[in-house]
Amino acid sequence: MTAPTLVNERVKLILLGLSNYKHLTEIAQQPNLVQYSPSKIDTPDDLKKYVQTAVDGFYQKTAIPFVVYDKQKNAYAGSTRFMNINWNYKVLEIGSTWIGREFQGTGLNANMKYLMLQYAFEVLNFEKVEFRIDERNIRSRKAVEKLGCKLEGILRKNVYLMDGFKRNTCCYGILKEEWDGIKNGVFLVFINIFHVFLYG
Repeated sequence: MTAPTLVNERVKLILLGLSNYKHLTEIAQQPNLVQYSPSKIDTPDDLKKYVQTAVDGFYQKTAIPFVVYDKQKNAYAGSTRFMNINWNYKVLEIGSTWIGREFQGTGLNANMKYLMLQYAFEVLNFEKVEFRIDERNIRSRKAVEKLGCKLEGILRKNVYLMDGFKRNTCCYGILKEEWDGIKNGVFLVFINIFHVFLYG
């Protein structure tokens, strides 16, 4: 499977692996960074296991994990992933996304999602992209709703978290036939707003 590098003027997404994951060690230690996730990343050993799982998924062709590099701040920001890739049904999920708090609310996430959605629909030629989010994670739910994702349903108590809580999972989706409208509408306006904010 090809290992893409996705890049625009704001962000660069590079294949995550055991050779570069240590750039994320400090960020991964921020308290409650992945509080709604079933994964543990806050110790070096936990982060290495997390990355090994991502690498295994890449070689099994079920995932493409990325290191997020913020070109504006010249700093590594976090990680994100294409996951649960179903090549037969042309459906994949964007998830396992976490960026340091200093990068949140800066437009970085919108740029990441734009590049990933563009690659999924226009290069891989997939027909649907999904997002699965803890029902309690209102901030992330609002973020994907602003991007044009539609809530398709809620899976009740389907995932255990590290603290033993069993969460409800909101399932959002974008269809390929919806992508052009989203790309030329929501994303164009959203990214341009942050371009003006950052560059004047």
